[in-house]
Amino acid sequence: MLTQGAVDEFIEEWGLRQISDIGAIEKIVDEVLAKNAKQVSDYRAGKEKAFNSLVGQVMKATQGKANPAQVNEILKRKLAG
Repeated sequence: MLTQGAVDEFIEEWGLRQISDIGAIEKIVDEVLAKNAKQVSDYRAGKEKAFNSLVGQVMKATQGKANPAQVNEILKRKLAG
């Protein structure tokens, strides 16, 4: 039978913990936005698919570990400004 401690240890050992630290996600989002100026301008010009591309870049940078809801929220906030 698995205990919570064993599950937590497994998650840490295999690097499966989700990134939910807003500061860490914001830093990665900033890096992605800086490297993808074309997608940023495309999104601001009304091309919704560019947003999905940016989300994908953030998820790739975090190896899929970032909390997707937080990624979407942070991206939308930063792209609105």
